[in-house]
Amino acid sequence: MTGKKLLRALKGDAVWPPPVWLMRQAGRYLPEFRALRAQADFITRCMTPDIATEVTLQPIRRYAMDGAILFSDILILPWAMGQSLEFKENLGPILEPIHTRADLDRLQPERVREATAPVMETLRRLRRTLDAPDDPGILGAAKPGETTLIGFAGSPFTVACYMVEGGGSKEFASVRHMAYAEPDLFGRLIDLLTRTTADMLCDQIENGAEAVMLFDSWAGILPPAQFDRHVIAPTRRIVDEIRRRHPDVPIIGFPRLGGVLVGRYAEETGINAMALDTTADLAIVRGLVPDTVTLQGNLDPLCLVAGGTPLVDAVKAVRDAMKGRAHVFNLGHGVLPQTSPEHVRLLVDTLRDVSAEPAP
Repeated sequence: MTGKKLLRALKGDAVWPPPVWLMRQAGRYLPEFRALRAQADFITRCMTPDIATEVTLQPIRRYAMDGAILFSDILILPWAMGQSLEFKENLGPILEPIHTRADLDRLQPERVREATAPVMETLRRLRRTLDAPDDPGILGAAKPGETTLIGFAGSPFTVACYMVEGGGSKEFASVRHMAYAEPDLFGRLIDLLTRTTADMLCDQIENGAEAVMLFDSWAGILPPAQFDRHVIAPTRRIVDEIRRRHPDVPIIGFPRLGGVLVGRYAEETGINAMALDTTADLAIVRGLVPDTVTLQGNLDPLCLVAGGTPLVDAVKAVRDAMKGRAHVFNLGHGVLPQTSPEHVRLLVDTLRDVSAEPAP
């Protein structure tokens, strides 16, 4: 079968060796990224197509990754609706928190399309460059027409966590309290994010994204009933809307730290592929998740930092555990800033070197 390896895997083909891309593959571990970082603040980098395009392409040039994920952030959506947002060094995102109905009513979802127009321009440029570049040399190690362009958004619950808490947290106590104490207000926020996320992902697809991913980084802090209500149900609505408008585009879900609930998530949301965090036992997950759902993951990012023999052994273990099943090799979370670029090279080379091994 021909075609882009990553797209084939996301649609259920057990490609061997599996395709690879890494969460946060464009980032601070690359010296070329650090050079660009000095030119502008984070939001400006996300909203400047020249910069965002270049940053997205950097790991593609180096490693010929099978997927190029848009350089952006899950909090661009609330920012686009008018919520204040800044990123502070060593603190992360800072937002004016949503605590009341009046706070929520100040958001302007009608602004999203105009505010995210530069992101859509970045996607158009990336798709042209990845598929038919004016200068093939711009792709470095990658070949034109082989890299899948991935769009993404934060899932409603995870984005709501930052919007209500006003930034990052270990517990997101304000968010969880609102979900219990003010279910109507929290429900309105989740509903708003569900509708705007679906629309934004469809816009990404219409501007060049060939697959999209929903990051639910904080799904695992919820008990089962709240997980069903605030993780599974909104994801199902988003998937249904994307399917209605773009039925052939694969959707990846990432219910991080979902534990045994990932089986229900996979069955009830309708996603094509499920990303697994570092804690997921692949042998167990294979039994929980239908064979029709592609699995993605789940190397420990700290193993990638360590490198050497532990990295080689771990890459082979993850790869071989998924033999015979549709699988996309990735990390269980994002690349850490202290990672050596040479360790990423070792990961990619190890994964793809199956010349002396039998096919599945």
